[in-house]
Amino acid sequence: MPDTDIRLAEPGDDAALGVLDRATWSPLHAVKPPDTPPYGPFFSARFGPREHLVAEVDGRLVGYIRIAPPTPLPSNAHVRQIQGLAVAHEARGRGVGRALLTAAMEEARRQGALRMTLRVLGHNTPARALYASLGFAVEGVQPDEFYLDGSYVDDVYMGRKL
Repeated sequence: MPDTDIRLAEPGDDAALGVLDRATWSPLHAVKPPDTPPYGPFFSARFGPREHLVAEVDGRLVGYIRIAPPTPLPSNAHVRQIQGLAVAHEARGRGVGRALLTAAMEEARRQGALRMTLRVLGHNTPARALYASLGFAVEGVQPDEFYLDGSYVDDVYMGRKL
């Protein structure tokens, strides 16, 4: 696979990110049903381009990561949380997710963050292994927090210092 370029998202990425987000929906990581037409914009008032890094290969978007403060409180403004990560099916297993996570940690440091956290479903073994390989540790588990696809699933909280 050619080199992966990581950059900040731009307003013009909205439609491509919406398509990517819908194409990568899976009960392995999603806690809400898939979107149905008519589709709204990918970016919102809460999460615009500045909260997203995108991965491109040969000028085509193949992934994104959303990072944002976990709350609006000044007392935890030093924390950034991964609140979305998607990699196109054809780009999986080629280091795109790792590159996005590494770039997200660099961006969080640039913003002055000292910690990064995330939540991942307990049954999402591939994502949990990737996060652990980058230094994220399990800091808490909410057992059976979600009922998805006929099963109860743990919500796993992971974090690391930057």
